[in-house]
Amino acid sequence: MVRKKSASDMTLSIVAYAVLLFLAVIMIYPFWNLIIISFNDGIDSLKGGLTVWPRVFTFENYAYVFKDSRLVAAFRVTVFRTVIVTVGSTLVTSMFAFAVSRRNLRFRKTYMKVCTVTMYVSAGLIPNFLLMQSLHLVNTFWVFVFPALFNAYNMIIYRSFFDNLPEGLLEAAKIDGAGEYRTFFSVVLPVSKPVIATLALFTAVTEWNDWFKGAIYIKSPSLVPLPTLLRQIINTNAMSQLMAQMGGTASEKMSESNISTRSLSAATIIISTIPIIAVYPFLQKYFASGVMLGAVKG
Repeated sequence: MVRKKSASDMTLSIVAYAVLLFLAVIMIYPFWNLIIISFNDGIDSLKGGLTVWPRVFTFENYAYVFKDSRLVAAFRVTVFRTVIVTVGSTLVTSMFAFAVSRRNLRFRKTYMKVCTVTMYVSAGLIPNFLLMQSLHLVNTFWVFVFPALFNAYNMIIYRSFFDNLPEGLLEAAKIDGAGEYRTFFSVVLPVSKPVIATLALFTAVTEWNDWFKGAIYIKSPSLVPLPTLLRQIINTNAMSQLMAQMGGTASEKMSESNISTRSLSAATIIISTIPIIAVYPFLQKYFASGVMLGAVKG
């Protein structure tokens, strides 16, 4: 028999839904406002007052984004960087975590202590730059890849998940003649999809949004990632350079095309955000379970 909700229960439900609706609006609206600005005439958007829908609808902002060779190159660099680092970091970090989860590994506690220390103590920017320079990674694509192949925080979550795997599962693999590598790739990875999907998503989002490495280690325009270029575009001087590269002065181009720094920045932000938003629904079902399963033990 279904119990009728009391007046207090109804009131509580209404308040809860109202709060959730309010939070949803204040979280979604800034992104929606960017979409409005990106599809609005650039000069008109400088007047402000854009709230729900573009006043002067146009695709001109997006046309300029795709016309500029720097933006296309930056998008390509960011995609390659994100894919390579996500796959490489997932593989390297999970393999290390599986190794330190095995109780017969010598010095496993020492390895864990060394990894944990790196989470709290950093050498600093200058030593890191000198290290990258000595490894001949400065101003190369691989400066994005090699330093990001191992993540101590992700390793701890992987190890916690592997510690909770049934010992009988691994023993059965050994009885069938599987070695450590065969056990890892054929047994452990297939049952670790939730934690792998979750941490892979974390890694992908981090790499996609990271502008700092591009600003510090990269000098060549062809290697600048999208977040770094976007930060430069938001700067007025960089905007003038971008327009000058397309021919003519910045003011002439703005007058001819009716774009502005604000509208072009909004269009670039939307384009850079879409890939991550598109990937998330496919990993959502693993997201919550992956974090919880990996956090059972520290």
